[in-house]
Amino acid sequence: MKIRNTFLFLAALLAVSLPGWAGDSASFVDLGFSQDGSFYMFAQYGVKSGRLIPWADMFIVDVAKNNFVPGGRILYTHDRPIYAGQDGAGAMHRLIAENAGLAERYGITYPDQGQPLYISLDGDPAYNGETITFRDFVSGVSYQASLVETMSGSGENLRSSFYITLDCVEGDSPAKSFTVGTPDLRRPLISSYRIKKVLIAPCGDSMIFVIEMKRHAAGGPDIRYMVEALRF
Repeated sequence: MKIRNTFLFLAALLAVSLPGWAGDSASFVDLGFSQDGSFYMFAQYGVKSGRLIPWADMFIVDVAKNNFVPGGRILYTHDRPIYAGQDGAGAMHRLIAENAGLAERYGITYPDQGQPLYISLDGDPAYNGETITFRDFVSGVSYQASLVETMSGSGENLRSSFYITLDCVEGDSPAKSFTVGTPDLRRPLISSYRIKKVLIAPCGDSMIFVIEMKRHAAGGPDIRYMVEALRF
């Protein structure tokens, strides 16, 4: 036990003392849709850099309203550090177990996860703010999406917003256009937004944009996730 505690201390010391050490990075977890695609559940989790404190957030979204359901935003931070090398997923498992009734209330079925239509990798055009294209090979619909972001201020005064323009084309039918997001919502300390994934519900009527955000922090930018939802 003494050896493990010493290792934990050294790992934490190394984390906070390395030059250029970035903030903590979240992991995104798709927890599935309700059977009719009306509701979507996701989580993110991670470990606070330097202190090794695990945390997790869980969300249930009303897809048509593109907003959380009542009580559908639950945040948890553990009361003590984990050992170096652990990823903090235990905090998420605890959060899911303690809120199983909420998932049941909205008919969330964990195996009914979204089908990926697009996944961004390093060097992808989405990371350069460019338009991305993707296709649903089941329905035959082609999509083109652009993320438009607005920034003001800097440092602690940084405020930002974004929205997504989406064009859909099916066969010879005229293109349909949508605006996804809340451009008037000014978020504090967020320095960039990128489309990380696009998911379609098994029923085919709901689309989820997974958005990667960089948040200003003292030790370097933290990576967090949010979603924007669209009901066709």
